[in-house]
Amino acid sequence: MMSFNPIHLWASMGLMSKIVTSVLLVMALCTVTVVVERWIALFRGTRASQRFASAAGSALNAREFETLVTLSADHEQAPLSRLVGATVKRYLRARADGVEAGDDLTPIELAKREGARQTEELGADLRRGMGMLATIGSISPFVGLLGTVVGIITAFQGIAATGSGGLGAVSGGIAEALVETALGLMVAIPSVLIFNFLSNTITRMEGALQRSLGELIDEMETHQGRETSGRFAREAQAAE
Repeated sequence: MMSFNPIHLWASMGLMSKIVTSVLLVMALCTVTVVVERWIALFRGTRASQRFASAAGSALNAREFETLVTLSADHEQAPLSRLVGATVKRYLRARADGVEAGDDLTPIELAKREGARQTEELGADLRRGMGMLATIGSISPFVGLLGTVVGIITAFQGIAATGSGGLGAVSGGIAEALVETALGLMVAIPSVLIFNFLSNTITRMEGALQRSLGELIDEMETHQGRETSGRFAREAQAAE
């Protein structure tokens, strides 16, 4: 009678079946590693961004852009602070370089481009490891299927060796085939589910970053518009 103890099954497997099983176990370990790392990174990033938003809200409403740069340096771990800090720095540098509203690339336009670059970079950082998770979810059933084929081949080899088609001759190979199939599905199903969950979480974070960038650009445009109006008023008074 064949035991279905994992240790006994491993000992009864052929070399190819052991290789397939080892690959699936490595995939499972990679899935756990990516999930834990991404969960910690996203949790910390969300908390840090919330703290930065609370600290920077008053400075943004008052359009104190230098203060925003200082606060972003104090919250370097927050994705939102990286986005705001880089965008505001580009805006202030353009203004310091004497870029005017009538130029082809205004300070606002330069800030928008920098914000778009930072958003893309942050999105790539947030999705680090997700490609591996998607790959594991996609190919692990096929790796399990390979193990199934190997198990069936082993079963037929048992039949050929004994010259009998009895259950005892094929049970070992069939057991290997079923174990490989089950293991492949056990790796694939959680990987796909977790990938979808993390993807939705990251998509929401990217949307929040986009909205925050839009609010920042709106404040910059308002700030620049008021300064331009004030400059025109002073010039008109001087001309009189």
